[in-house]
Amino acid sequence: MADRGFDLKARIETLEANDLKRALSPVDRVAERGYFAEPSGSELPVLEAAEALVFASNNYLGLTDDQRVQDAARQAAATVGTGAGASRLVTGDTMVHRDLERALAEVKGTDRALAFSSGYAANVGTITALEPDVVFSDELNHASIIDGCRLADAETVVYDHCDAASLRSNLEERADRATQAGREPADESWLIVTDSVFSMDGTVAPLRAICDAAEEHGAWVMVDEAHATGLYANGGGVVQAEGLEERVQIQMGTLSKALASQGGYVAGSDELIECLINDARAFVFSTGLAPPAAAAASEALHVARHSDAREKLWANVTHLRDGLESMGFEVWGDSQILPVVVGDRMDAMTLAEGICERDVVAPAIRPPTVPEGTSRLRVAPMATHDRDDVIDCLEAFRAAGEETGLL
Repeated sequence: MADRGFDLKARIETLEANDLKRALSPVDRVAERGYFAEPSGSELPVLEAAEALVFASNNYLGLTDDQRVQDAARQAAATVGTGAGASRLVTGDTMVHRDLERALAEVKGTDRALAFSSGYAANVGTITALEPDVVFSDELNHASIIDGCRLADAETVVYDHCDAASLRSNLEERADRATQAGREPADESWLIVTDSVFSMDGTVAPLRAICDAAEEHGAWVMVDEAHATGLYANGGGVVQAEGLEERVQIQMGTLSKALASQGGYVAGSDELIECLINDARAFVFSTGLAPPAAAAASEALHVARHSDAREKLWANVTHLRDGLESMGFEVWGDSQILPVVVGDRMDAMTLAEGICERDVVAPAIRPPTVPEGTSRLRVAPMATHDRDDVIDCLEAFRAAGEETGLL
């Protein structure tokens, strides 16, 4: 009988042959420094390496080991429970969830917010629930946005990265096509979706120009603030920094990055949230966010709003960017994410290994995650790195760059 299964061994061998096989390297804690274990497969990992500085985390404000955030999670576990126990439409809706959503809506300047079990679920759930006829999507949008468009069976028009002129051109072309076909453009529902901060390039979307183009054509705008929530004005994102709350219909974000927890959220009008509660399958058919995660995110949002953590982060970003550029490295982006672009994948991996040997973690990002010829080290400081940590990171880059001939 024919074997109709899957040749997984061959798949793994192909990955290895193309230098694309990834592995898990556990760390003892999520913080600005930690001990990493070598990849161990199914065996228990052994922490034998020296302590390393971590400049590769999305824990931008360094709040995962903040005592206030940890205490909030402990209290929620003790008083509410460790898990929601069911979909929130059944019995999994708690006061902890409502407190988090109230705080998110206040920060985002919206009527309401809704917490999902992950950021991925929030994007997929929202796009599929809206069922847009056409989605205009930035070419570097996150995979969850791309998958949401596919699952919604929407016609997807991809515009050039962070290029409002390209978006406008695509909107005009689509409107002309509708007119030539004898249809009114208003017969179709149009959704423009973009990240605000792009995770691999560190670029920031031109949201004001995107809103201008959207309003000229009656389209809605959805902004993914996953890598911005908590870091900008009053603990908000780029939408808040630019004062665009009234012009962006859907604000999405995560709780798993600067807010040091797990999960995602969508913020918008009362009508939007009611529709998602009823129509977003990723919400309806998922167990509610664990109460300790919701409580941790709520406290982290409070800390982001009412402490100097954001100012410390941006000071570290400036120090690190200036230092890397002064050495001669090419650093992309306009955000807290600093891609040090090397180009060749093997050069990037060699540089990352050299930095790791000097006890600094900043892994290489290579194709297919990024385009050929743009391999880079994605460097991301935290608010909890002190000045000496940043200097140690810069010195590791200098020594490794000179050793590899990249400087």
